[in-house]
Amino acid sequence: MHIAWLGKKSPFCGNVTYGREITNALLDRGHQVSFLHFAQEEANRDSESDCAEVPLPFLYKSQVYTIPSFKATKVLTESLRQLKPDLVHASLTLSPLDFLLPEICAELNLPLVATFHTPFAGKGAKLKSGTQLLAYQLYAPFLVNYDRTIVFSQVQREVLARLGVPANNVAVIPNGVDVLRYSPGASALKAEFNARRLFVYQGRLAAEKNVEALLRAWKQAEMKPDSKLLIVGDGPLTASLKPFYGSEHGIIWLGFVADEQRRIEILRGADVFILPSLVEGLSLSLLEAMACGLACLATDVGADGEVLEEVGVLLNTRRVGSQLRTLLPLFQDHPELAPILGKKARQRVLERYTLNYNITCLEQLYGQVLEQRRVSVGI
Repeated sequence: MHIAWLGKKSPFCGNVTYGREITNALLDRGHQVSFLHFAQEEANRDSESDCAEVPLPFLYKSQVYTIPSFKATKVLTESLRQLKPDLVHASLTLSPLDFLLPEICAELNLPLVATFHTPFAGKGAKLKSGTQLLAYQLYAPFLVNYDRTIVFSQVQREVLARLGVPANNVAVIPNGVDVLRYSPGASALKAEFNARRLFVYQGRLAAEKNVEALLRAWKQAEMKPDSKLLIVGDGPLTASLKPFYGSEHGIIWLGFVADEQRRIEILRGADVFILPSLVEGLSLSLLEAMACGLACLATDVGADGEVLEEVGVLLNTRRVGSQLRTLLPLFQDHPELAPILGKKARQRVLERYTLNYNITCLEQLYGQVLEQRRVSVGI
């Protein structure tokens, strides 16, 4: 099968990781993949995979949204016309092109699948965040025109249904992790940082990630000198947070870590993973930490609560600070807790959230969409 994948390769975010993992796995299954993404025009091939690349011109792009140039629509249309894929899969990038894709694919008679990443607060919660509310309201009428939309949990499917997207147009396929790469193993991290207990946050440093609540709780908990908190990632809040939460408090800023093996080494060497987000979809960072056998503390937002139920510690978004002030010293002073929860976390990933299962579900969905298209045109 030839899949034209429309997604992101930079700047680094969950969407980028999702696209890389899925397309590489599809290639491993013997499929042909063409990767269309916003890039400088000299880019034409992915150096890390066998994906043929098609650069789409842009005016601006960030971790959150992308503004294509005026000729991007024409470049996309002509590229798809020449590629003649069996199916187009758009990992939606909060770009105006997302809304034009159904029309473009209808013109070319190409089946169209989307993955809708936009985070949400959680089960029973109202759409409160301005960006979140706007994204769901904007996208819902257009998602009706996609052959199928992939979301990460039943809760997200229900949110879209309330906004008018038919349930049978939405498929729930959770994120998946390569559990051979992301697995418990040896690490010299504690020796590197002279620590007995290591806690880690990995992700963007942005308002919706609520990292300051974690930093403030760590500082107020007055953790022991041999307990360290590693902050892995970068973002718009780095400059405003870093000066106030430094090494004198046992907080170590590692910045963005591009090397995957180094990120795995960090996870293998840590005891506890913390994700204090206000909104999420289904965090790949959380799944990676679980697969590496870490005890995980995360807010009950998006699909993360469903993932961690009974195998980790769920935090209330309104009480993150007070809960962490209690939990951080608890995990510090009772080292037997982390391995127990870490073992349960890895088992949960093995049962429900492997990349292999994700790709099998995706292949089945592709087959269903193609068969429906054949039936609809009478072939």
